[in-house]
Amino acid sequence: MATEVSIEELADVIEHGGFVLDVREDDEWAEGHVPNAHHIPMNEVANQVDKLDDGARIFIICRSGGRSMTVANYLEAQGFDVVSVAGGTQAWIASERELSFEASL
Repeated sequence: MATEVSIEELADVIEHGGFVLDVREDDEWAEGHVPNAHHIPMNEVANQVDKLDDGARIFIICRSGGRSMTVANYLEAQGFDVVSVAGGTQAWIASERELSFEASL
């Protein structure tokens, strides 16, 4: 089973250019996401796995942590180095960090 990281650890990863994958639906993504995140909805990850860097750790985030853990477990089984973000975007917002509205993948 994939491991989890805290929002504080995620903030450090973002600051240092780490790869963050947001697996929420399009409408959730449009409402704002963590800075520099890449977007592939959960149900499209298996079909777009070729867009992911299999050499770098991938930090996976969703709304509250459930979908990101599911995707993390799937990608880990495919050989990716992944972690799920505990608490998801809701925890990011609760920590009073800023959201981004920029496009990605």
